[in-house]
Amino acid sequence: MAKQPRILSGQVAVITGGARGIGKETARALVAQGMKVAIGDLDLAATEQAAAELGPTVKGYQLNVTDRDSFVAFLDAAEADLGPVDVLINNAGIMQIGPFLEEDDLTAHRQVYINVHGVLYGMKIILPRFVARGRGHLVNIASSAGKGGFPGGATYCGTKHFVVGVSEAVRGELRGTNVEVSCVMPGVVNTELATGLKEARGVKNVQPQDVAEAIVDALQVPRFDVFVPKSIGPILSVMGLVPRRGREAMTRVMKADQVLASADPAARKAYELRASASEPGLDPGEHVKELTR
Repeated sequence: MAKQPRILSGQVAVITGGARGIGKETARALVAQGMKVAIGDLDLAATEQAAAELGPTVKGYQLNVTDRDSFVAFLDAAEADLGPVDVLINNAGIMQIGPFLEEDDLTAHRQVYINVHGVLYGMKIILPRFVARGRGHLVNIASSAGKGGFPGGATYCGTKHFVVGVSEAVRGELRGTNVEVSCVMPGVVNTELATGLKEARGVKNVQPQDVAEAIVDALQVPRFDVFVPKSIGPILSVMGLVPRRGREAMTRVMKADQVLASADPAARKAYELRASASEPGLDPGEHVKELTR
């Protein structure tokens, strides 16, 4: 017999990187389910604008996920304003792409600080609260890039492999606690982060609303693996049965090896420049920012 979907109305969710893209659309979808939502983002003006657009049950806060104190303050403020948090969605992340041998250290550090430590801080702060309450749902936004290595995005892929791995390990440690863990692994999502990317054969790009709907489904009927689109799951299962040379050949046939490697740098320039300022601890102050190759 199919599981009865959980009722989400009245619950409190917090979303990192909630001012735009997947985060914002997920907030919209959760509000439609009757949830109260706190969104946090480094860009306070954009966060407050998004919260105002999404309605009175959404609160916006400034958040730097690479600063533990900032993360604690965000969660504390959300709980003070909305009540105990039921769901944390670790969504904040950046993707700066290009040939690995041309990547500067600051670009690598920036992605690791945000995509890895930003997730770890959220987990380490919220999970003790979930365990103490005997309930809660952690949702980590990874990527299908966390299941394979794609040329042109080596460091990004590495950070998303980390998110998948740490999510799996922590899920095992939390068994029996009534705390759920889900790992969301989308393909290419049509957000600013994916500007200028190619499309793989056989796997259509998706919209942020598609990811938001998948997250709602995973909250209603908990599961760990959340692929968007769902077709990614069977593809990865088949590829997992094939020897490495076969997997790599299939990747080339699908042109998945060109999704990041053949991205349009001119189309991505605005995003890359914004991403280069997304970790204040690495911001060179008044130094003129240049596009990372």
